[in-house]
Amino acid sequence: MTVRMAQLMHVYSDQYEEYERRHNNLFPDMRQALKDAGAHNYSIYLDKKTGNLFAYLEVDDIEKYNQIASTPACKKWWAYMEPLMDTNPDKSPVTIDLHEVFHLD
Repeated sequence: MTVRMAQLMHVYSDQYEEYERRHNNLFPDMRQALKDAGAHNYSIYLDKKTGNLFAYLEVDDIEKYNQIASTPACKKWWAYMEPLMDTNPDKSPVTIDLHEVFHLD
């Protein structure tokens, strides 16, 4: 069963272009870690007025996906992205998980 996930994050206003550039050149090992974790149909949108990011992805198994945080690829990616955005002490992005209230197939 596919699980739809949505999150909010924040990127610094002077880092919009760099944030996009880095995602357009996603590390191959990070791309593979996402695929191995069952992530697909992943998009991130930017509100240029606020710096808010809206991320949407689908995963096959939420528990399996959550294990990505412990992978070397993910930790390396977080360290790389940390100067561009709001992060937690472990360098993971500060995220707000959103609750789905409507879906139209």
